[in-house]
Amino acid sequence: MSEQNSATELLREPLLDVAALRADTPGAESVIHFNNAGCGLLARPVLDAMVEHLRLEAAIGGYEASAARSGAVRGFYQAVAELIHCGPENIAFAGSATHAYARALSAIPFEAGDVVLTTRNDFVSNQIAFLALRKRFGVEIVHAPDRPDGAGVDVDAMASLMRTRRPRLVAATHVPTNSGLVQPVADIGRHCRELDLLYLVDACQSAGQRDLDVAEIGCDLLTATCRKFLRGPRGSGFLYVSDRVLREGYEPLSIDMHGARWTGPEAYEPVASAARFEEWEFPYATLLGCAEAVRYATGVGVAAAGRRAAELAGALRTGLADVPGVRVLDRGADRAALVTFAIDGWAAAEFKAALDARRINSALSYREFAVLDFGDKDVDWCLRLSPHYYNTESEVESVVEAVRELSAA
Repeated sequence: MSEQNSATELLREPLLDVAALRADTPGAESVIHFNNAGCGLLARPVLDAMVEHLRLEAAIGGYEASAARSGAVRGFYQAVAELIHCGPENIAFAGSATHAYARALSAIPFEAGDVVLTTRNDFVSNQIAFLALRKRFGVEIVHAPDRPDGAGVDVDAMASLMRTRRPRLVAATHVPTNSGLVQPVADIGRHCRELDLLYLVDACQSAGQRDLDVAEIGCDLLTATCRKFLRGPRGSGFLYVSDRVLREGYEPLSIDMHGARWTGPEAYEPVASAARFEEWEFPYATLLGCAEAVRYATGVGVAAAGRRAAELAGALRTGLADVPGVRVLDRGADRAALVTFAIDGWAAAEFKAALDARRINSALSYREFAVLDFGDKDVDWCLRLSPHYYNTESEVESVVEAVRELSAA
């Protein structure tokens, strides 16, 4: 790259004002929050939006408050649509990513013998949902093999299974919750489009740290939460539903008066948009907080935020790799801001408690969360650390030093 082109790229690169972003994050003053893969710390505008609506509900009534804020409510769908590059009519609000995933699965008319093709690193709740489908409907679950180096699914092998097994559903998790692995969801999607296969993507951990373009991914359905790297409130998520899925009449098993119209004593008609996957009752304060969180993430710049988070995670892995007794578990050349490691000589709860005592937020993952992946890695538990763009290099150093001290204890 020429010097002039290099300078041009630098000018295009958004510069994050970390100090200002931390000032917008009340929790950053009291803890080292490396549990963004669990819940990101709320930004002040998100908190203010939620409290403001709750005060309005208290002042004039819940129904009246939602009517008064109807324009802001519609803003949620527009904000999410801009985030993942689709139309607002393709977005449904959900109580969580798992809620969205279950609604999506319930819309597929599975029959005995149908195949669900997935990966060895799909999220634990998704894997359990597939097993429940097998128990109830007799579907077959097929796991595509990983690459020989363990760095994600073997896309060629998965494509071969698509051609030979003709699955009713192809499902993949973009970033598994149990490691920093990034799965090649767009590569999988290209094969699904070529073979006209229904494709469901779990973007729970990638929303907010990776740019998501549903057309580029090639998915029919995509689920995500708002509480993690988008830094929204708990009890919130969304479902993307493609035009094709809407046009072909997919609808959730349980559909209510919000998602359909009762057109006669023996008939109903689903609404035309993804609202058919929603329910009538909404936590409006939560939804408005989510809208603000998505706008905040867009304002920061998801690509820039994700790059910084990944850089902090990379520095964290490098530091931890030098600690005696620590084994960093993440694989793949392209890794997200989830850092997992095993440590000798400690029980899971005791190790996390020792970090908690140092005001370092983290999360535990157990064998049952990732039976296949942890079996391959021969671990019963690991600790997960997940920095985000508002964290600092000095916090990375502090965490590495804390782990070093505990390892030597």
